[in-house]
Amino acid sequence: MQSTQQQEAIEEFWQHTSHCDHVVQMYENEDVFLDMLEVFVAEGFRKNDAVVIIATPEHRAALAERLERSGINVAAAASSGQFIVRDARDCLARFMFDGWPAESRFNEMIEELLDKAREKHPTVRAFGEMVALLWEEKLYRATMRLEHMWTQLCQRESFPLFCAYPKASFDSADPADCREVHNAHTRACPPL
Repeated sequence: MQSTQQQEAIEEFWQHTSHCDHVVQMYENEDVFLDMLEVFVAEGFRKNDAVVIIATPEHRAALAERLERSGINVAAAASSGQFIVRDARDCLARFMFDGWPAESRFNEMIEELLDKAREKHPTVRAFGEMVALLWEEKLYRATMRLEHMWTQLCQRESFPLFCAYPKASFDSADPADCREVHNAHTRACPPL
């Protein structure tokens, strides 16, 4: 359970997100990560943004539960096209070939999701943890390529993107690779 001060810090952070921000969180604690994700999504709903979530089953379920607890009707948001949820591994399978992302396939998949989201909502925000799954598989160069592809798409399509990585997955990685992940983003979530 987060403190009021933590809640205010999270809300303040997300209120200052621009349409081209590519935000990263390196988290040690699942609850802290889910707190950040929940407020990111809730802030999107408050602004009448469409929200695209590409996540693991565990994180999708935890997020839906939290949103419902806070009074958001997840099923209604999904049926209205405001809340679009996809499985991270299924999405990776659509554009990864021999451990490397195919840019045209990635762009096609994400642009399809953005088009669907924009049918009723002119602005979109997205969360994705495909990069975290690649990183955990030690596909470091592929992770960085995907991060750069996301950045290009965020700038071209003008939407904020939130990425999150478990901090433990960086323990065995080269510190230079870790810095490169951090530097591939425009902002980092505050430590909580």
